[in-house]
Amino acid sequence: MKYVMTIYVGLIMIAYSAIAQAIVPADVFVKSVADEVLSIVKKDKDIQNGDQAKVFALAEEKIVPNFNFDHVCKLVLGKNFSKATKEQQEAFEREFRSLLIRTYASALSKYRNQTIEYKPLREAADDKQVVIKTLILQPGGQPLGVDYSVEQVGDAWKVYDITIEGVSLVTNYRGQFSSEIRQGGMDGLIQKLVDKNKSNAAAKK
Repeated sequence: MKYVMTIYVGLIMIAYSAIAQAIVPADVFVKSVADEVLSIVKKDKDIQNGDQAKVFALAEEKIVPNFNFDHVCKLVLGKNFSKATKEQQEAFEREFRSLLIRTYASALSKYRNQTIEYKPLREAADDKQVVIKTLILQPGGQPLGVDYSVEQVGDAWKVYDITIEGVSLVTNYRGQFSSEIRQGGMDGLIQKLVDKNKSNAAAKK
């Protein structure tokens, strides 16, 4: 749960906002949207109490638009991405996206007054990929280091990886998915994701 909670707190930092429509320094973007979304969660008791409709709506609106899913999928599949057919690639992205949304949405209601400490950003003005380093401060708990790998896509910043306490989200999933593909091929992995998403959906009813 600590891992899921940390991912959530990280993801709300890169939620959709009008500021994303203009190229601003990556840390300014992150902090501005973090303030917006944290404010929503703090004020909405339904979200804190696990209202699924509101939780998923918030995840869809504030998290999904800020992920470069094409890039993420290529990273987590590695060489297996180019070996997959177009249909398999599309099916994987659809199911992986659903898995991430459900994972993060399930953690939205767990937010309880965590705060974010931003470390100084070191980037050149023309950098297209930037790592934002932060600490998640938890009342009564140890601070957690969370790094956000963002890249400039068009006129916005998009997230392509999150590293929690030194563990990369992309690397973690790549290991899991590589194992599944070795055992059951690409179709086997996709079916595993389909089953897991159905199971998660049924558990929330």
